[in-house]
Amino acid sequence: MARVVLGIEALLADPPAWAATARVGLLTNQGAVDASFRPTDEQVAGLFGSRLKALFSPQHGFWSDKQDNMVESPDARHPLLKIRIFSLYGQTRQPTAEMLGGLDVLVVDLQDVGCRVYTYIQTLKLVVEACAEHGLKVVVLDRPNPLGRSIEGNLLEPSCFSFVGLFALPMRHGLTIGEMARLIKAEGADCELEVVAMCGYDPQAYFEATGLKWVIPSPNMPLVETAMVYPGQVLFEGTNISEGRGTTRPFEIFGAPFVDPYRLASRMAEYALEGVFFRPLYFEPTFNKHAGKLCGGLQIHVLDRTIFRPYRTSLALLQALAQLWPEETAFKDPPYEYEFERRPLDLILGRPDLADLVVSGRDLMELEEGWAGDLAEYDRSRQEYFLY
Repeated sequence: MARVVLGIEALLADPPAWAATARVGLLTNQGAVDASFRPTDEQVAGLFGSRLKALFSPQHGFWSDKQDNMVESPDARHPLLKIRIFSLYGQTRQPTAEMLGGLDVLVVDLQDVGCRVYTYIQTLKLVVEACAEHGLKVVVLDRPNPLGRSIEGNLLEPSCFSFVGLFALPMRHGLTIGEMARLIKAEGADCELEVVAMCGYDPQAYFEATGLKWVIPSPNMPLVETAMVYPGQVLFEGTNISEGRGTTRPFEIFGAPFVDPYRLASRMAEYALEGVFFRPLYFEPTFNKHAGKLCGGLQIHVLDRTIFRPYRTSLALLQALAQLWPEETAFKDPPYEYEFERRPLDLILGRPDLADLVVSGRDLMELEEGWAGDLAEYDRSRQEYFLY
């Protein structure tokens, strides 16, 4: 099977007419490379020369060196290209008129992971809106969604809009970042938009079938396997349960000092979840929650991606933890992603009552049935933006 040709490769192979004269800015980070590991920033600089005027970075910084929630990256200067890097996860999260001054086109090349709370698509939305306001063209260089076309979860409610969700998406949204840009434009950010599509991409296939190698887009997304569990395990960011930061397998490993891993594994067997195995273990995070403390927990081993449901799985895990250790399991207080009043877990789940319903013991399949209609409507509407 021939490998997928990425958006950056398609752009360089056949530069469009605007590339001859446009003054360009580039939103990217070190995770955006081609099949030969050549970084997008250097390739775009080669194409545009001195007309590449500015770089922009999302959460985690241009070099993906910053850790999680509200660990800001400063503006900087690219050590090789000698171009200013404007941080969009620091004093501002949306490019200002001054940052965009002197540009005609803003190019975007970021590896998304197919999950609503992964903040790169929130940055994309804010960038598209800013470019619409200031009259810039946006060009998105498309990349695979490692989770494919699968969708899962309740739609984000407006009362929970935040930097982990700025519009009504389910937890697994099933779009590439280029398709997401098309949706954002249709939602009202009416800029001139061009998506440089991939060639040979099958959105139903696993990432490994693309012929590409995974390069970490953020510090705690080291593997495709991480991306598979992330749409569920990210909810533990809103609790006192370690989501595995400070271990070598973040999000796959999770737990807390008060957790008996064997008891938790036994309880999880009662849910009869498909496509997954829970392996009891102990671990000691080197940083973040419970750093330096022995934690009991589980490692999630995905056996069959086609039937594994990460969101359902992690809701079940949250429910089991709250029922087994009701005095110890707790929700975190704000702040979280620049929100200082609303509960972090509500923002992550996208519904202000869902966490309480889950820990109270509500049947998870009944909850899923409650949002099935909204999810089906989203499934129909998103197809308008498909490129593959």
